[in-house]
Amino acid sequence: MVRIAIDCMGGDQAPSAIMDGALRSLAATKDTKLFLFGPEGLLKEELQKSAKSAGVSEADLAARVEICDAAEVISLHEAPVLAIRRKKDSSIVKGLHFVKEGHADAFISAGSSGAILAGGQLIIGRAKGVPRPPFGALIPTSRGVTLLLDSGANVDAKPEWLVQYAKMGSIYMKEVCGIQNPTVGLVNVGAEEEKGNALVKETMPLLKEVKDINFIGSCEAREISFGACDVVVCDAFVGNCILKMYEGVGKMLLGEIMSAIKSTPISLIGGALIKGTLKGTLKKFDAKQYGGAPILGLRGLVVKVHGNTDGREITHAIQQCYDFVHADAVQKIAASIEAENARES
Repeated sequence: MVRIAIDCMGGDQAPSAIMDGALRSLAATKDTKLFLFGPEGLLKEELQKSAKSAGVSEADLAARVEICDAAEVISLHEAPVLAIRRKKDSSIVKGLHFVKEGHADAFISAGSSGAILAGGQLIIGRAKGVPRPPFGALIPTSRGVTLLLDSGANVDAKPEWLVQYAKMGSIYMKEVCGIQNPTVGLVNVGAEEEKGNALVKETMPLLKEVKDINFIGSCEAREISFGACDVVVCDAFVGNCILKMYEGVGKMLLGEIMSAIKSTPISLIGGALIKGTLKGTLKKFDAKQYGGAPILGLRGLVVKVHGNTDGREITHAIQQCYDFVHADAVQKIAASIEAENARES
């Protein structure tokens, strides 16, 4: 049984969307148990509504869902570290402690990225030898998915951190996504080695020296969507810009396609003929179906989901946690880093 703690109070549509997405996961993953954190009275009321719409039986609710009272909520406008220290009864803090104390195998939240990152490090703790854990986001490409990291944790990075991201990302893609010998690329403004800012130029030779990753050199942003490599490494300023541009362009293209289909009677007929194929293709590029962004390099599994989630991302994040736990990825990443540190010392 994989046990997953969920912050039901994070996100724009909390708690209804979070609860709905969580309960819909029960049909897909038969051996999971969900611990839902938030104000008890509110969650109990919402549970009955969501269970009915998700088609969850009373037996499943009793056996696989437990509400855990957390009276406080950390907002997006609070200073992350102060909020974690002061709001001990918040859904984020109590959920993270649940993982630290061994009552759950993973924690999912659509709340404040800063609070989740700070709480993950202060409460669960970093794996030995990890100075700055990154967010790793799976993004759709024409070949499948690519892991982008750092996608939001450390806007200012050091070369040795990026090297560590490459190692952790390679383990993630191999153990969780089943990609053997995943390729690693360093985000750059050109393919030539002399290009790039100071961080890229310092990181490039370090990545070349790492023998246990499949480093293929520079990766320009336009190549990412075509699946140029399995792991894309950069600082979080660049990574978050890539991620948000990716999402924005995707929404824009979808809107333009739908407008074009509706523009004339003939295009409406053509749209009806290709509706099934088009729907399947567009679904492939829906980032929400790939779950959230785990913080790699912690002693436990913490996954950040978009704040604007409508619940689908929560459903897929639970499956993501299930796969992560079964692959024992947290321990494998920690063991790899410790072994590397032992070799260097």
